Amino acid sequence: MILTLLNSFRCLVFSSAAILLAACSTTEPVNNSKNIPQNNDRNFLSQLGKSDIDRLADVEMRENTEILRTLMIKLYKRNPRELRKNSTASAEEFVKSVFQNQHGWRFKEISEAQSSDAIQQAFQPDYEGDRVMSLIVGLQTMLIKAHGGDTEFYFNDIIDPQNIFNAARNVEIVVWQLSNKRDDKGQLYLLTNELNEHERNLSFEREFGKIIGSLDILAITLSEKLQRGITRIVQAISTAVFLPLGF
Repeated sequence: MILTLLNSFRCLVFSSAAILLAACSTTEPVNNSKNIPQNNDRNFLSQLGKSDIDRLADVEMRENTEILRTLMIKLYKRNPRELRKNSTASAEEFVKSVFQNQHGWRFKEISEAQSSDAIQQAFQPDYEGDRVMSLIVGLQTMLIKAHGGDTEFYFNDIIDPQNIFNAARNVEIVVWQLSNKRDDKGQLYLLTNELNEHERNLSFEREFGKIIGSLDILAITLSEKLQRGITRIVQAISTAVFLPLGF
């Protein structure tokens, strides 16, 4: 008799839960200002070959690439002379062509420079090429290098947390350079944030902060997962050099 009552109670609980779930499914979804990142590749076999860390790295890499795309457009709009060095197209159209990545991130317009070489080139006094393109291509290829040369990750991929940590510190150096590196006339090589009595625009700083934050989270997560320590190198930001990324 007691067993029968317990079974009946369980059925009642499950039925009630089903009704509540059905009711919830009819509720209008909340319209967030930014959608939760989703993987376009939902193929079962593809996802079967990924761990939770792989999926985290997928999202981090994809989101940071989108941030760099946004930053490139913003930089061209603040520095239109750089865009005119390569193209008569709009900033949006030119950036789209760059991020289609049909050339393995090697562009003759910036002497095929990549990673820290391309970043440093963007701040050289005698450089006459497109500083925006050199900077963003340098940052994107630096991130790819820090992730072991990949942009999508599976069980057999090993990402070194030290490389990810170093990449975050390198981005911090770039942020400092953008705000402080000047030509012989005292002008910034590239205009970013706007701070004056009429306007306060820190949108560039916020976007770079997102990249640094997501890299640090991935580095710490990988370190704990792989039981590998991270060497925290301390440098004075004004004299800091780009940290190595292995690979």
